[in-house]
Amino acid sequence: MDLHTVTAVVRSAAPGMWRPGDAWLGGGTALFSEPRPSISRLLDLPSAGWSPITVRDDGVEIAATCTIATLFQTLGAYDVVARCCHSFLASFKIWNVATVGGNLCAALPAGPMISLGAALGGVCTILGPSSSREVPVAEFVTGEGRTVLRDGELLRSVRLPALTSRTAFRRGSLHRHGRSAVLLIGVRDPDGGLTLTVTAATWRPWVFRFARFPSPEEVAAALDAITAADLVDDVHGRPAWRAHLTRYYAEQIRTELST
Repeated sequence: MDLHTVTAVVRSAAPGMWRPGDAWLGGGTALFSEPRPSISRLLDLPSAGWSPITVRDDGVEIAATCTIATLFQTLGAYDVVARCCHSFLASFKIWNVATVGGNLCAALPAGPMISLGAALGGVCTILGPSSSREVPVAEFVTGEGRTVLRDGELLRSVRLPALTSRTAFRRGSLHRHGRSAVLLIGVRDPDGGLTLTVTAATWRPWVFRFARFPSPEEVAAALDAITAADLVDDVHGRPAWRAHLTRYYAEQIRTELST
C-alpha cells in the first residue's frame, strides 16, 4: 500500500521530533497494510541503530526494531519463543522485515509478540518527548488497535526475565495456516504456582496468576472472568468456539505443567 500523503521520511528520529500527522516507522508491515490518509511524515526508527537483543544476567532486552527473524535466530532455542515466532505464519520476507515493536503497537488480538511478552511478564520501555516510563506488556494493549501510547511516545524495547521457567503453548485456528483464533501460554512459576495467559481469543491479553498450582475447577472459575463481550467475533472464529477452545487448552496446559 502506497502512503500518498507522506511528504518526508525523517531519519535518526527521536520522541521530541514528533508532531501531529507523524507516524513511527519500524518494519512497516502493519503501517503499509492499509490507507492512512492522516499521515504526512514518517519517523524512521531503524536508523537509530538500537542493538536488537541484549542478553543480561537477569533477562533479555529486545529492541522494538528487532525483526522476527533476528528474534528467532537468537532466542529460538526456547520453545515458547520459537512457537510465537511461527505463529506469524508469515513468509521469509515478512520475518525479515516485521518487528517485535511493530507487532505490539499494531495491537491486533492475534499478535504473537503480545502473547509472548504478556505470558513471560515482559515490561515495555516507552520513550516520550520529556520522559520515559515502563508498562507491563499485559497492560500495553488495551483493545484492538489500541495501546497506552500517548501522542509523541514510542516503544523503545521489551524486557523479558531470564527464560528459565517451564512453559506450555497451545494455539488454535480455523485453518492450518490461518490467523490465530486462540493462543494460550502457561508458565510454571519457580515457587510452584502457575501463570496462564489468554490471547488471540480476546481483544486484549488476560493473565491469570495462581499462587499455588490450581485445580481444574480453580482454572475454570478464573476463566469465568472472560465474558462474551471480551471475546473476538470475526471471520476467524466465533466467540462460543473461542471460549470452548480457551477452556480446553487451559486444561491441557494445566495438566502438562502439573508434573
